[in-house]
Amino acid sequence: MSLIVTRDIVKEYRMESYSVTALRGVSLDIAAGEFVAVMGPSGSGKSTFMNLLGCLDSPTSGEYFLAGERLSGLEGDALAAIRNRGIGFVFQNFNLLPRTTAVENVELPLLYSRCPKQERRQRALARLAQVGLADRAGHHPQQLSGGQQQRVAIARALVNNPVLILADEPTGALDTHTSFELMGALQQLNREGLTVVLVTHERDIASFASRIIHFRDGHVLDDQRVAQPADAHAMLRELEKEAA
Repeated sequence: MSLIVTRDIVKEYRMESYSVTALRGVSLDIAAGEFVAVMGPSGSGKSTFMNLLGCLDSPTSGEYFLAGERLSGLEGDALAAIRNRGIGFVFQNFNLLPRTTAVENVELPLLYSRCPKQERRQRALARLAQVGLADRAGHHPQQLSGGQQQRVAIARALVNNPVLILADEPTGALDTHTSFELMGALQQLNREGLTVVLVTHERDIASFASRIIHFRDGHVLDDQRVAQPADAHAMLRELEKEAA
């Protein structure tokens, strides 16, 4: 079953005297439970595609369906409601509130859905435990390593039980060891059935996905299935052996 369906998606940005076409008729299907890496040079359209999938923007023309629901044509509050209940985001720079504890950062999406305070806290603590940070719930971001901050961001992305995780260059601010830890966490979530779409410039990070889509000049240049994705946990063990 396709979780994501796009048909002839076009996105134009209109300036005062000219327009820029970022996507030129993109048609893709992404099945529920896939782990997809989206690659391409700057200006290829990959970030625009991610923004459209995440309901952060609307296409100029074409159709977008998420879990069978037609989202193209929706705007404002309607898109925000879809984002909050169905999509989790993980960003390169974590986007954590610095004066707020880890558990409070994870709770944030639940505030918008008017979740009761006690349930909010229970769900946030459960997600922190899932990413191995139960003992860091009361810590502020500056008291956490970069990898721990990114795992808080993953817990926050998961707290609303989304159908889709969108990760935009999530390893860009991390070292190799921490990047492998993060990709191991995403692979585990994918094994548990969660659909993950990852934007990255790094081929070694894309190698952890089971499908790699290349964009160029607003088109899908290449769409490949990966028979045997790299195993992040195994690569992490090898890295630790070399360092020992």
